[in-house]
Amino acid sequence: MAAPSTPPPAPKSVFDLTLDDWIGWADYHGHPKFRAKQIVQWLYEKRVSSFDEMTNLSQDLRARLADAFEFTLLPHVRVTGSTDTTQKFLFRLHDGRLIETVRIPANANFHGDRSNRITLCVSSQVGCAYDCKFCASGLAGFTRNLTVAEIVGQVLSVEKESGEPIRNIVFMGMGEPLANLTNLTKALEILNSDWGINIGARHMTVSTSGLAPQIEKLAKIPMQVRLAISLHGATDEVRNQIMPVNQRYNLNRLFEAIQTWQDHKKQMITFEYILIEGINDSLEQAEVLAKRAKSLHAKVNLIPYNTVEGLPWKRPDEAQQEAFVNFLTNAGISATLRREKGHDIEAACGQLRLQEETAEGIIERSTPEVKRSISNSR
Repeated sequence: MAAPSTPPPAPKSVFDLTLDDWIGWADYHGHPKFRAKQIVQWLYEKRVSSFDEMTNLSQDLRARLADAFEFTLLPHVRVTGSTDTTQKFLFRLHDGRLIETVRIPANANFHGDRSNRITLCVSSQVGCAYDCKFCASGLAGFTRNLTVAEIVGQVLSVEKESGEPIRNIVFMGMGEPLANLTNLTKALEILNSDWGINIGARHMTVSTSGLAPQIEKLAKIPMQVRLAISLHGATDEVRNQIMPVNQRYNLNRLFEAIQTWQDHKKQMITFEYILIEGINDSLEQAEVLAKRAKSLHAKVNLIPYNTVEGLPWKRPDEAQQEAFVNFLTNAGISATLRREKGHDIEAACGQLRLQEETAEGIIERSTPEVKRSISNSR
């Protein structure tokens, strides 16, 4: 059965509120400020799963909370794992839509990365409106933004499922994070605060396809989160081929916004660069990329393209990948070549969700790319 054209509103979740929100709620209902601090302690430190477990709250307050808020984590539909233990979680939302979250184990993140942190790749939207030509997330179009609780809930649900804490987050999953800036900002506060999940700001990276005005807005929040730019082309000519956002915010405008970011944050940014055979993998592109990275003291993370059935793009062979990264490093650029894990679990963002929603009839196979993607992956 197809989803209704107007989905039901999301229930108000306990994970939608910051501490200030809880203080305001408590005050409105005639409760002292310290009750708000008790509530968030139960939620994020003690990780209770019901209001009945909040034993230092009165029965009346617990009943009022139960009437006002939902208390459910995101239910997972599927958990797929590769031989190297990278896992992809497919979560179902209240309106039946699906999102993906990827858990990347320690020492399996990037070539040369020796960190011992588990990284979670988090989604910010259902689908995507920015139509990057190589990406599976936008094949079925954009549906809606995720709520604060749906963003935070990905972290809580994966931690509960795996039994291990998440200490590193990248907003590089489905959707454009900066197109959901209001909810993203509140989620970052919950994830970062010592009353919340308490993940260090410098261990959270927001990736954007290049929404220049939103980069400038995010730069002004006090939290020292990191920024990654999904560049994927060193010139406007190449970027225009594969990233429609570049026609709105070209590289000159994007680099103005990045300079504003650096003026506020004083930290190194990362250029994410998916290597696509015959499109952006030439040494001519590497030369321009090196100059751009050097001008901003940026590091470069190279990612061999993850094949998406139904799309024409291919990853370069390993020799070309090595030639590209070697050119950058020889030019003095800090560059890594991701030895990406999970190619056998259909790791390209959006593929697993696309297959499941089409199989369930939630989305129509309205484009040739969607039809090919589903039929070829069965």
